[in-house]
Amino acid sequence: MTATTRATRTEWVGLALLVLPMLMVSTDVTVLFLALPTLSADLQPTATQALWITHVYGFLIAGFLVTMGRLADRVGPRRLLLTGSTAFAVLSVVAAFAVSAEMLIVARALLGVAGATLMPSLYSLLRMMFHDETQRRFAIAVVFSAFSAGGALGPLLGGVMLEHFWWGSVFLINVPTMLLLVLAGRVLLPEREPGSTGSADLPSVVLSVVGMLAVVYGLQELVAGAGAGLLALVAAGVGVLVLFTRRQRRLRDPLFQLALLEDRRVAGALVALLVSTVGIVGIFYLFTQHLQWVLGYTPLEAGVATLPWIVLNIVGALLAPALAARLGARAVVVGGLGVAIVGAVLVLSSWGALTATVAVVSLGHGAAMALASDLVISSAPVRHAGSAAAAQEVGGELGAALGIAVGGTTGLLAYRASFDPPPGMSEDVAEAARSSVHEGAAVAGDLAEGAVVLETVREAATTGLQAFT
Repeated sequence: MTATTRATRTEWVGLALLVLPMLMVSTDVTVLFLALPTLSADLQPTATQALWITHVYGFLIAGFLVTMGRLADRVGPRRLLLTGSTAFAVLSVVAAFAVSAEMLIVARALLGVAGATLMPSLYSLLRMMFHDETQRRFAIAVVFSAFSAGGALGPLLGGVMLEHFWWGSVFLINVPTMLLLVLAGRVLLPEREPGSTGSADLPSVVLSVVGMLAVVYGLQELVAGAGAGLLALVAAGVGVLVLFTRRQRRLRDPLFQLALLEDRRVAGALVALLVSTVGIVGIFYLFTQHLQWVLGYTPLEAGVATLPWIVLNIVGALLAPALAARLGARAVVVGGLGVAIVGAVLVLSSWGALTATVAVVSLGHGAAMALASDLVISSAPVRHAGSAAAAQEVGGELGAALGIAVGGTTGLLAYRASFDPPPGMSEDVAEAARSSVHEGAAVAGDLAEGAVVLETVREAATTGLQAFT
């Protein structure tokens, strides 16, 4: 590798700028967690509307990733990044001043579409800016870590804003950073010549969006209300994605380059990303539920308890490039997954041990996935880097949806199977307590012998967590 291929100060300043959209996208996923009660008091959404306000953003990001990845390859990643960032800033202001639940849902949905432009463009730019393998891996680890940090910062920033301003202020957090990105990006970020100028295949766009939305929505909602209807929706979504795949094989200029998946390195990295994300998200989901419903922590206390998880995930990601330079990328990916497995095996029920062992899981996951992301991005030609980044993000979105669905369902089934009502509890009360962890905690709070019932709930919930891990 010659000196001319190594990044200069301009690229490193550009990397600092690219951290901003990663922080923004992940912050906007979690920033509403604390704002929802005050928002609900003002806009009076129904229970269904409140769910859509929270989740529609993530659903639309997942649905439009493939389309936006191809668009980045067509029009150029910098142009799409700056256009999407401008739209995101404008829509954030619209969401902040929404006057009805319906208006806020629409604004959040459009924010999801705008958010889908950011990550494929960002990773495509990293592919262009960093040619040295070690530097590129470190750059990808930095933006990977920024996503984790943004998810943790969302509730904290939201809490600070809500202490002094109205609920809409949580949407304005990202506006200054987006303006900075748009203004400085034209100078600091490179651009390449646009690819094919032909129009996108509209049927392919519709098939990819509908298929992804059906699969992700169905999987995530299975936890809340498992039923034949949602299973049928997931199956229908898979069928639509199969039709999408077949159509891409027939097109001269497809929306998604299936040839990318024929590379064993790319396919292997995507499988590793998908499978590990299922495990990590499932454990994290059950962990956060455990802290609040079983151990009785407030949302703020539970957030503090997850900090070791976030910190070690970032540490693992940042250490991975240096380890890969010494040991090889494959060894670090395998070793990282091994560390995650060891952490999962050691998961215990006490607060201190549980927090420490799930943090070990996160450490291994961070190291493995930072390099898996690099393998996907670097294996694709520069002209298809946007599509490769979209494939990586789709794997992450599907893994997260599957993690919540499989983790939540496994934990619930194990909880119900292991719940052993104490002597003297009526069948009706026992049935209510057995229905879910939070119902069990609520029942315990209403009974004179609540301490005994709560201990039973905790033991059954711990079994649920351990059954998944």
